[in-house]
Amino acid sequence: MKNAPQKLVIASRESALAMWQAKHIQAKLQALYPQCDVQILGMTTTGDQILDSPLARIGGKGLFVKELETALENGSADLAVHSMKDVPMNLPEGFALVATGEREDPRDAFVSNQYDGLEALPAGSVVGTSSLRRQSQIQARFPHLKIESLRGNVQTRLRKLDEGQYAAIILAAAGLIRLGLGERIRSFISPQDSIPAVGQGALGIEINANRHDLIDILAPLNHADTQLCVEAERGFSRALAGSCTVPLGAYATRDGNNIHITGFVASVDGAQMLREHMVGDVGNAEAVGKALAAKLVSLGADHILSALDHIK
Repeated sequence: MKNAPQKLVIASRESALAMWQAKHIQAKLQALYPQCDVQILGMTTTGDQILDSPLARIGGKGLFVKELETALENGSADLAVHSMKDVPMNLPEGFALVATGEREDPRDAFVSNQYDGLEALPAGSVVGTSSLRRQSQIQARFPHLKIESLRGNVQTRLRKLDEGQYAAIILAAAGLIRLGLGERIRSFISPQDSIPAVGQGALGIEINANRHDLIDILAPLNHADTQLCVEAERGFSRALAGSCTVPLGAYATRDGNNIHITGFVASVDGAQMLREHMVGDVGNAEAVGKALAAKLVSLGADHILSALDHIK
């Protein structure tokens, strides 16, 4: 391709999983453009540095992308690779998501050295997760379990489990699979029992919105079905002002010309939970997600959300 650049720099967090994702995109770009020198700029984000507080308390998902966006802004990187579940619902002005990579397994994974699943845990067992979404769904089904915050990269979380700090931990299956740690998964939790995070398992590619020269170059990295499903999920979350301070989740799949999406909103303890499913036209994926959000609001989701605002 004659207009391929001579060099591309990918901004990435330095965690093992983030670097796997960056190298995955690097390999795809090198295959597409063999003459292009594709480099990775590893960066430490605020979210990686503050590990002693739940994300919801220290500022949310944007803490994992802000430094990467600075690199895009000042030209030290051309593109940034993110886990889509870490990308805030509203990008800062001047940035654009231009491609969504094919989704890995979207499910949550149950990881334990002693037990086969959540239902096998004795009363009072400590389950580690950093996610209010997971916490609310677990507490709704298993109120006898104790949920404690779990931060850090995948290896750190597994080490804390192995040290006996938790009876079990819940992680995104996609991260474990990508890191070659699939054997640590004791069981998968179905999307019906634990609705995934918006965008879970999908990669997003972000650029400076002024870099029109990159749009066609990066277009082959987009996986259309994944993009449509993630658009629906993000439409749902955006309409409910979703962030990691709100226990909500959404999972969409494509079936021909239809998008199927299931979403929920809950109180942190899972005592209040609203969950609905909707089917809509694939050509209006984001609108389908917004319509699902409106349906939940009509059922009282706004009352759950306003109660959460008072708690923060």
